[in-house]
Amino acid sequence: MVLLLTELQRKVFGSACSDSSDCEDGEDRKRGLSTSSASFQSAMERETAPLLLAPSYIPAYKSIHCVSSDTLGPGELSDADIIATYKRTFEKPNKPTKKRQSSLVTIFSIWNTIMGSSLLTMAWGVERAGLPAALMLLAFMAGLCLFTAYLLLTVNMYHGGDSYEVPSLCRALLGPFAEVIAHGFSLLVLVGANVVYWVLITNFLYYTVNYFIEEPVANITTFNSSLMCPKNDLIGPLNDVPVQDPSPYWGLHTTVPFFVAIIVFPLLNFRNVSFFTKFNSLGTLSVLYLLVFVIVKGYSWGLNFSTAEAPHRGTDAAVLSGMLALSFYIHNIIITIMANNERQDRNGRDLTIAFLLVTVTYTIVGAVFYICFPLAKSCIEDNILNNFEMHDVMTVVARALLLFQVITVYPLVMYMLRTEALLLLPLKESRTVTLLVNLLFVSLSILVACLCPNVGTIIRYTGAVSGLVHVFTLPALLYMRSLYIRRELTLWKTFFYTAIIVFGTGNLFMQFFIE
Repeated sequence: MVLLLTELQRKVFGSACSDSSDCEDGEDRKRGLSTSSASFQSAMERETAPLLLAPSYIPAYKSIHCVSSDTLGPGELSDADIIATYKRTFEKPNKPTKKRQSSLVTIFSIWNTIMGSSLLTMAWGVERAGLPAALMLLAFMAGLCLFTAYLLLTVNMYHGGDSYEVPSLCRALLGPFAEVIAHGFSLLVLVGANVVYWVLITNFLYYTVNYFIEEPVANITTFNSSLMCPKNDLIGPLNDVPVQDPSPYWGLHTTVPFFVAIIVFPLLNFRNVSFFTKFNSLGTLSVLYLLVFVIVKGYSWGLNFSTAEAPHRGTDAAVLSGMLALSFYIHNIIITIMANNERQDRNGRDLTIAFLLVTVTYTIVGAVFYICFPLAKSCIEDNILNNFEMHDVMTVVARALLLFQVITVYPLVMYMLRTEALLLLPLKESRTVTLLVNLLFVSLSILVACLCPNVGTIIRYTGAVSGLVHVFTLPALLYMRSLYIRRELTLWKTFFYTAIIVFGTGNLFMQFFIE
């Protein structure tokens, strides 16, 4: 067994470099980026010159680095941060030294960046896993994702540099194929987020418009008359009112996804997407409002442990673990964010505090809503706002706020998605290609919004697939390769980091056995 593992180490970790000197000579690597990165740079320059260059020849993203994020999408989808991540790879080495930020700013940048649309689905994940299993999974997945994120920082410290990110580390240590894999699964994450956004915009737009065109039902003042169980239509005194669309031309899963395209598609063709980063403060406001929303509703309901709870199968916990793989996912931009930290020696501490804050936020939203929810726990939806009647005042405010925030963030997500797609495809950037790529992904989003508008399902599958690669496999392989180069890789370390990869594989495999 020992000989077999030794041989495996030679084959796997000896592929990219022949010896330590080949990989540790970082000077040559820093002067030469990959061919695909060069084509990526030229494509961006043609499309977004106003975004790349400020009057003082310092890239415009410098003014927005790591201080705001998309807080309704998966954590890796921070608008300004990812745009900065893409562009800083191609910075000229003689540019002025950028201003670094304090530990406090770094911590809240990470917290703000990680928070995603899974915040709306967390209570549903807790319901599927069961409260005890959910609390354990939250703690375990937070710790594991924190550990693998720190592995990437360590690898970059030894073998990277200011212009390095995960794909370039993969190319340097694991070979060009690993770089393609890293870009490909980043694209997959963005596709999943793109679809989730479309479903959310459709949902928020539908109920916001209905609020203005439908008369409120009389008795919604008591605490539970405004609650809904969409699986069983309505619960309470309104259960004789059927749930139906107000018009055959205004259907949540039929026509509204197309109306969303009329609103959003023109925004996707802006050349200067930095305009949309001006609305990033809405992300933080959205998270804070959802926290207040859940706490106020929970306080008004009180503790409701006695409400009916469906029995849980062991495999149902994988619903939450799949979601959490995306909920704690910041791995493809963590090097950029931490590079801005003023005290590099405190990177580990600041990263740990940020993950702790994220875990507490998810726990409050998920566990408090689950414990206090007064109806059957099985009624909890994968978008908690769907559990409230549309004329509930706090819900109306939440939907209107989130609708505007998601619409302003969506063009940034599409920009990143389009850039990754053109990086991998043998296409030359042009206005026609941009329109065709936008049309392709918008069509995909409309199709999913009509046929499978389940936010929780999309998030858990996207998280399980992308998490296997970016959260578990690549950090483990990169760190084992680093240990091998530094001659510190032992048999037990190989077992340990291989176990992380096996866990990620099992997490994905279990998603297919959930009812």
